[in-house]
Amino acid sequence: MRMRKTHYAAVLAVGALSLSACSSGGGSGAGGTADVAKPTVQTITLGSAADSQGPAPAVDGAKKGGTVNDLEQDDFNHLDPGQLYVSNQQAIAPLYSRTLTGYKVDPKSGSEKLVGDLATDTGEASADKKTWTYHLKDGLKYEDGTPITSQDVKYGIERLYADFETEGPIYVQTWLSGQDYRKVYQGPYGGKDLPDSVISTPDSKTIVFHFQAPHADAPYAMSMPNVSPIPKAKDTKQKYDQHPVSSGPYKIESYNAGKSLVLVRNDNWDPKTDPIRDAYPDKWNFELGIQDPGLTERLMAGSGDDKDALSLSQSAAPSQMVTILGDSKLKSRTVNQYQPFVEELSINTSRVKDPKVRQAIAYAFPTKQVQQALGGAAQMDVGSNLLSPTIGGFKPYDPYGKLTNPNGDPAKAKELLKEAGVSNLKLTLAFANTPKWRNFGTTLKNAFAKAGIDLQLQSIDATSYYTLVGKVNNPYDLYRTGWGADWGNGSTVIPPVRDGRIIADGVANYTHINDPHVNSEIDRINAITDLKTQQAEWEKLSEYILKNDSPSVPFGYDKFFNIYGEGLGGVTFRQDLGVINANTVYVK
Repeated sequence: MRMRKTHYAAVLAVGALSLSACSSGGGSGAGGTADVAKPTVQTITLGSAADSQGPAPAVDGAKKGGTVNDLEQDDFNHLDPGQLYVSNQQAIAPLYSRTLTGYKVDPKSGSEKLVGDLATDTGEASADKKTWTYHLKDGLKYEDGTPITSQDVKYGIERLYADFETEGPIYVQTWLSGQDYRKVYQGPYGGKDLPDSVISTPDSKTIVFHFQAPHADAPYAMSMPNVSPIPKAKDTKQKYDQHPVSSGPYKIESYNAGKSLVLVRNDNWDPKTDPIRDAYPDKWNFELGIQDPGLTERLMAGSGDDKDALSLSQSAAPSQMVTILGDSKLKSRTVNQYQPFVEELSINTSRVKDPKVRQAIAYAFPTKQVQQALGGAAQMDVGSNLLSPTIGGFKPYDPYGKLTNPNGDPAKAKELLKEAGVSNLKLTLAFANTPKWRNFGTTLKNAFAKAGIDLQLQSIDATSYYTLVGKVNNPYDLYRTGWGADWGNGSTVIPPVRDGRIIADGVANYTHINDPHVNSEIDRINAITDLKTQQAEWEKLSEYILKNDSPSVPFGYDKFFNIYGEGLGGVTFRQDLGVINANTVYVK
């Protein structure tokens, strides 16, 4: 999963994923001045057919009506479900788009359970885990009242093969058609369908996936936003991004790119079919382009309409952390939990080719200073692994001394540069043009100068940031990226980010690593059907990559911390995405 700002602790067991969450209290604060969260363990389980029935569990004290105002720093860039992969996009997707499976959050305990959303359950697998069958519920309709069919789900997946669908997850299409899936099939616009041997729809409520290899974690992939029904008659190709047809409780009333998005009720959504969404508000009003610290200050003040405001995906401005944590009234309406993201400094290996130079960059990186610049311990734990400590099989791994020497080791960096025969090294660092990431850039520039590395700072528009650094021929040497497991398995971190066979514009291999050993190991590990065994192998491979290829510098494990308006209730958290759960929110 890509992150707009910034995946999670997951311990895999047979039939269950264990995630690290965090509760308030304990620890040392942002900058060491206030209490922050300590991790606790929570389990995400696979729900039954009974768990998949609607309506969603009621929130105590909740009522229908009112408008929730969401303040976001960035635009969403995409609304087409097939293009959604950044955390702020996925935070709003369930409001207007449903998938085969989804995460049901208990409003009292905060625990999560994967259940059938459009589907009656989480899927029926063949013995070899290659074939998965889903049956749609009765009463499913789009915003115009037409029924949702299995053929619509198949069509939505066929669209993912089109050359303009470049930003979303690629699990299902590669599992169906291989790494070169676009060469196998170019989408439905030439009048061709994927054959029944790939996806079959024996009737309007049944869809069968025939994967090329075993995939025991398919139920989790079916919760991704691009496994969404698309009515063929309403498909406007690229223009679908502006106004996708709703299958969820809300529909798009208006969208003004970069400024606002307004969602209103979809009267054809039936809560009896939906175990996930309570949909209490009548309206969601999104204000876009609200920069920090102003965004956080508005949520703190809660004046006027901001009394009923929150930010689903944006953490608080670092400059406001001490004030919030030091005021009991403000702190009482905060959310502080672990996100499933690892922060990284990605190194463009197409430009920075020498591994010794890449290792020098790792030693020069000032982890502790960066943690403070990004909000302190309440917003990020210092990190050193490619996989989050919240993923099963995690073992502490610190080949470049980021934990033992968190201020960086410029002397070791200079030594490695000398061994590489490099002097007067200049590198371009790209970052999102916001106060937070400008501070990040300045912090790195000052620290790298001590190692003899001259960083040239290049700010990029925050909305299009991932699109630009995701270009294969981008002009940057270094850029901050964030990634985390789409579900609690390394299969959703290593293959999408480290497989050299899928390097292309929009693909998450931002470093362009293309190691034949890594590629072959990805195939071997993916074929393991026991998830616990598989995860241990992903951990071993992640250590190999970090030590031998050195394609990035992992430096932090993210936490979500922000405040919401006192006029809102039912504010729960989605551990799987690392964002506030929009499905349970209500206006008091």
